[in-house]
Amino acid sequence: MAEDRSYVDANTHERERMRALVEGLNDDALMAPVNEYWTVAGVLGHIAYWDIRVLVLAEKIDRGEPWAPGDAEPDGDWLNDSTRPLIHAIRPRDAAEFALRIAEQTDARVAELPLDRLYPHDPDSPISADRGEHRGEHLDEIEAALRTRK
Repeated sequence: MAEDRSYVDANTHERERMRALVEGLNDDALMAPVNEYWTVAGVLGHIAYWDIRVLVLAEKIDRGEPWAPGDAEPDGDWLNDSTRPLIHAIRPRDAAEFALRIAEQTDARVAELPLDRLYPHDPDSPISADRGEHRGEHLDEIEAALRTRK
């Protein structure tokens, strides 16, 4: 049975979409609001945060450790709400460029992880290798917000 790693292409597509967006935005656009809580750079920092979580969890796979209850994604918005001030404290251009670097690292990492430790092959896994889905959702929000500014 062939290993389905179609997420690799989806991740690459959304990462390159993010790259084109970031490279095309000036600093003023990076500071534009996406909604009442987040700026463009803030949303990119949010994406980076969740990609970093995958990198940290991948280290458990490297060490041969089982998943623990604390590895699960927390319920509610409290985690996003608690990281927002920290993410927004980062200079917008730095946050955007950091998000791209982390996306590259995360995509390379998930492409090599064993499928049997990833969701949905492992229903208990806190790692979804499909990083493109999360990025795409937020890139859609950013693009919609930027369209309304014009």
